Amino acid sequence: MKLLAVDTSSLACSVALSVDGTVTERHAEEAKEHTRLLVPMMRELLHEAALDSEDLDAIVLGNGPGSFIGMRIAASVAQGLAYGSATPIAPVSSLAAVAVEVFDATDAAEVVVAQDAHMNEVYLGAFRRDQHGLPVAVFDERLHTQTPIEELDEAGADQRVAAGFGWQRYPALLTANEDRIGNTSDVLYPRARFLLPLGHAVLKGGGAVAPQDIAPAYLRSKVAEKPA
Repeated sequence: MKLLAVDTSSLACSVALSVDGTVTERHAEEAKEHTRLLVPMMRELLHEAALDSEDLDAIVLGNGPGSFIGMRIAASVAQGLAYGSATPIAPVSSLAAVAVEVFDATDAAEVVVAQDAHMNEVYLGAFRRDQHGLPVAVFDERLHTQTPIEELDEAGADQRVAAGFGWQRYPALLTANEDRIGNTSDVLYPRARFLLPLGHAVLKGGGAVAPQDIAPAYLRSKVAEKPA
């Protein structure tokens, strides 16, 4: 199977290509450079693999939540590529991709991912490891203030890891949950290669969509909306 994965929901601009299980990638963490970097990264990977967009079985899209502008960039590029080649899109959670990387590198049972949503809030998701090492959501992804996460108990703290830039951006969030979090990870942003197993699961479950049906997971309906 040939899959192209793309995520620009955060500071990172990340692209990965999987050809029958062999993965190549481009990953850069540069603020406000997604528009300049994304398409050349994709072209380089396809060229190196001697592939055209028509050869892809699907595009795996990091669908947020995250930066409004970043999500729009990845979604529009994926849509353009998919329209031209009649390729399905597998939308996956950018927060879950962070959890996949942590699960891959550690024996953590749960990962709590927080990304900066500005206005003193984070995009929050929590995931437990399933029998295949994939993340299963503990609760629906949401906006969250710098307060205790009530769904997390203290009993499982030693096997629970905090990941994502939101924990660094708002240290008070970690302080408010210090009894619920056992460790912190240095994984801050989604990396496209870790979208790939999520994309495989979406495709296997029949969850791929046509490009016109992509709906980015903004969570906040307006950039200027004030937090509750």
